[in-house]
Amino acid sequence: MPKVVVLRWGHRHRDQRLTSHVALTARALGASGFIMADITDSKVEETIEKVTACWGGDFQFEMGQPWKRVVKDWRAQNGITVHLTAYGENIQTSDVMKRIRMTKKDVLVIVGSQKVPAGFFSKSVSDFNVAVGNQPHSECSSLAVFLDRFFEGQELSEDVIRNAKKKIVPQARGKRVVEF
Repeated sequence: MPKVVVLRWGHRHRDQRLTSHVALTARALGASGFIMADITDSKVEETIEKVTACWGGDFQFEMGQPWKRVVKDWRAQNGITVHLTAYGENIQTSDVMKRIRMTKKDVLVIVGSQKVPAGFFSKSVSDFNVAVGNQPHSECSSLAVFLDRFFEGQELSEDVIRNAKKKIVPQARGKRVVEF
C-alpha cells in the first residue's frame, strides 16, 4: 500500500487546535506522516508527539519546511500530490479515487487552512484536486473522508498499533482503556 503524508499549508497560531486535529486525524486514519509547512508551532508538535508516544505507531511529524520545497521533493521521489479543495473533482461522483489508487504511488495530501493561492490548483503543484462535496466545510472532515476512501476502511480495523502504551477496548457503553 502506498504511503500517505499530509501537508498542512497556511497554519496560523490561532488555528493550533484545528491543526492538531488535522494531524491527529491523519495519524488515526492511516497516514504515516504530517508536515506543517512554512512555520513552527511547538504546541502542535507537543500534542502530536504526546499522542503518538501514548497510543503508538510510527507517525512522523515535521514542521518549518517551505511548502514549495516539500512538493518539489515529493514529486522528485516519484510521489503524487492531492489537493483537497471544495472546487475539485467530487470524490463521490467522479472516478478520481480510482485514478489516484491506480498510480500506486505515495501520496502527499495538501490541506489548507485559509484561502490557498491559485497556483495550488495547477499541474505544477497538484496532480489531483479532490472535493469531498462541493460545499464549504472543515479541512479536518475532508481529510477524514479522503483517507477513509483511499484506504477503503482498512485503517479502521487495526487492533493494536505498534509501540502503543494504551489501547481503547471497544464496547457498547462506557469507556475502557487497557495500559500495556
